[in-house]
Amino acid sequence: MRRIESRIDTGSASYAENRAAYEAMVATLRERQQVAIDGGHGRERSIERHLSRGKVLVRDRIDMVTDHESAFLEFSTLSGFGQYDDEVPGGGIVTGIGIVHGVPWVFIANDATVKGGSLVPVAIKKHVRAQEIAEENGLGVIYLVDSGGAFLPLQDEIFPDKDHFGGSFYRQARLSAKGLPQLSVVLGGCTAGGAYVPALSDEVIMVEGIGRIFLGGPPLVKAATGEEVSAQDLGGAEVHTSES
Repeated sequence: MRRIESRIDTGSASYAENRAAYEAMVATLRERQQVAIDGGHGRERSIERHLSRGKVLVRDRIDMVTDHESAFLEFSTLSGFGQYDDEVPGGGIVTGIGIVHGVPWVFIANDATVKGGSLVPVAIKKHVRAQEIAEENGLGVIYLVDSGGAFLPLQDEIFPDKDHFGGSFYRQARLSAKGLPQLSVVLGGCTAGGAYVPALSDEVIMVEGIGRIFLGGPPLVKAATGEEVSAQDLGGAEVHTSES
């Protein structure tokens, strides 16, 4: 087969101009990706508060679980870019494929430094897309859960179609039925919709003293019944591992 020779003149002015324009666009893309990875602009206080609670940042959590020096193929890094006044970097969750003991897994991890891990509509779409990739490729899913459930000011947009919140629960159940393991690690609050993810998982690990699962937290219990109860007594690891 005859080789197709390139006729591009790398010494021409038009080549130099096009290359400069392309490199500028790539630099802009990389910058936007890094902003999303860093948690957005002006999020230092949220990150500091998260760390002060004895928690680990979301990408560090993934790094701790995946094999040492293995690559993490991240999905949808720029999800949420230009939306919600740019206050939801990465859509508020991190998804991708990581290697654990030599086996590829899809990761779906809440970033609790972004609106407390609560879910805006684009986060649900990102969550669902990661589940679709898991199903298409026969991969299990590891959920690193630290979520307040739906972001209430936008909850009317959370359930309207197959790519939204209800669809994520359907897909999780279907993946499990196909023999693709659904594993959850509860690393903080799992309230309302966030509670369904570990509840639908095949195996659940909870961090003692930090992890908690309930549909409604202590303020809601007090408002509904007048009873005062701590978050750990209501839905902590001891409750979920000792009461049926």
